[in-house]
Amino acid sequence: MELIERLLFGSDSLWGGGVAHSVVILALVIAFGVILGKVKVSGVSLGVTGILFVGIAFSYFGMNINEHLMHFLKELGLILFVYSIGLQVGPGFFSSFRKGGITLNKLAVLVVALGVVTTVLLYYATGLPMTTMVGVMSGAVTNTPGLGAAQQAFSDLHAGADAPDIATGYAVAYPLGVVGAILTLLSLRYLLRIDVHREEEAAGLGTDALKDLTTRCLSVEISNPAVEGKSIAAVRRLALRDFVVSRICHPGKTPELADAATLLHGGDRILLVAAPKDVEALVALLGREVDSEPMVLDKTMISRRILITKPELNGKTLAELRVRSTYGVTITRINRLGIDLVASGDLQLQIGDQVTVVGPELSVTHAERLFGNSLKRLNHPNLIPIFIGIALGVLLGSISFWIPGIPQPVKLGLAGGPLIVAILIGRYGPRYKLVTYTTMSANLMLREVGISLFLAGVGLGAGEEFVPTLLAGGYVWIAYGAAITIIPLLLAGLFGRFYYKLNYYTLIGVLSGASTNPPALAYSAEQTATDAPSVGYATVYPLSMFLRVLAAQLLILIFG
Repeated sequence: MELIERLLFGSDSLWGGGVAHSVVILALVIAFGVILGKVKVSGVSLGVTGILFVGIAFSYFGMNINEHLMHFLKELGLILFVYSIGLQVGPGFFSSFRKGGITLNKLAVLVVALGVVTTVLLYYATGLPMTTMVGVMSGAVTNTPGLGAAQQAFSDLHAGADAPDIATGYAVAYPLGVVGAILTLLSLRYLLRIDVHREEEAAGLGTDALKDLTTRCLSVEISNPAVEGKSIAAVRRLALRDFVVSRICHPGKTPELADAATLLHGGDRILLVAAPKDVEALVALLGREVDSEPMVLDKTMISRRILITKPELNGKTLAELRVRSTYGVTITRINRLGIDLVASGDLQLQIGDQVTVVGPELSVTHAERLFGNSLKRLNHPNLIPIFIGIALGVLLGSISFWIPGIPQPVKLGLAGGPLIVAILIGRYGPRYKLVTYTTMSANLMLREVGISLFLAGVGLGAGEEFVPTLLAGGYVWIAYGAAITIIPLLLAGLFGRFYYKLNYYTLIGVLSGASTNPPALAYSAEQTATDAPSVGYATVYPLSMFLRVLAAQLLILIFG
């Protein structure tokens, strides 16, 4: 063992302390960090943040790497990490501001704002530097991009200097940030006296703010004379609501496909897809709701989810495809990033969307060829938008601008610039025929490599100060982090329940997303068979991530 240490880390090492020596140290930090992150205590693990703690340990015992190389790898890792997050959330970022999404995002903004207020109050009460408090705040909400943004902002403000206490505060607060969030969500269940069976049933119906973010399939029997003999298109104009009729069954006949020109008559039964908020009005207009099972189980029609993988379909609207007249099938809904959308004619398709197609099996098979449905094609990475976007993001992050009240010019930095460009490319790229889709595995690989390099660099840079800081009273920061974790979640949880009347499972999903806390989402998802927590999380995560990064930078620029 002594020989290995001398060869790798000693002054007479085989590589003389050069690049190879640094690469070995870096690789060991990441490898041991990943192993540490997989260790679970009471079902909770550190995850990728284990790399930070191993980096701190290596640095404390004198195993460091070349300073310039560490700085480069840390910044490269941060860029890759935030850009991959931006690509993931970009397609759903602006669509999350629809009516129901606005309600959920208001609650998420409240969580972020309460966290910032708590941080500022603790700053004044304790007298600790804002760099420390921002690190504690980022760890308390498990937000690594916020950590990176704060470090970058401090470096820009102080001519390239580092603030090790940012990383130290993050490392100290992080473990309880994970556990504290989960315990707070559990506490809300008892504080609010949640009837889990009633909440489960309500979550399945999508009766709260999710009524604008999900779809519901139901069967209706036509009995209103006002729609007798009218086409589905005419009824849609009369109802002033988006819905899709996938099948119609005339009395005594088998179900068949319906389109905009199909006429409705008394006794007809239709199978329609609409947003939950529109269901009651549509049933009142058309007739009465009936059992949908006979139509759903009809063997002459099948329903299949198909992946859009052909680049030429990127940015096209459903109306342009004319799948009903060309292929004899109907598209009833589109799933994008876990959120179901009603298949309206003006909806633009994106690579990676899942469309639900209904029709005879042969027709559905032909439609499948139109859309592609090729996982192999999706597995091919689209490198051009990644590297062009990174270049544009770094350039945007380098532009200085002034904010009234802040004495120094502000930059978006290497955290904010690539994040904003990735969101914009992810959202508007398909409109200009730019294929921005990356598979989840490719995105995760890019993200994990980036975050691993960043956390290893941060840990190796902060290790010398970590233990002395703890011994000098830094352990109290754990309590400060707990306050920043728990207070915003409790207050926002009570507000969301009593003011917005949110379903409990939607509520804990939103709170997990506002905290950018994947372990909290995993806990929330395990509590119910519905997808309410996941939809709530996905709806607020993009804006919350953006605000967390922005808040960390602004606190450093204003107080640091």
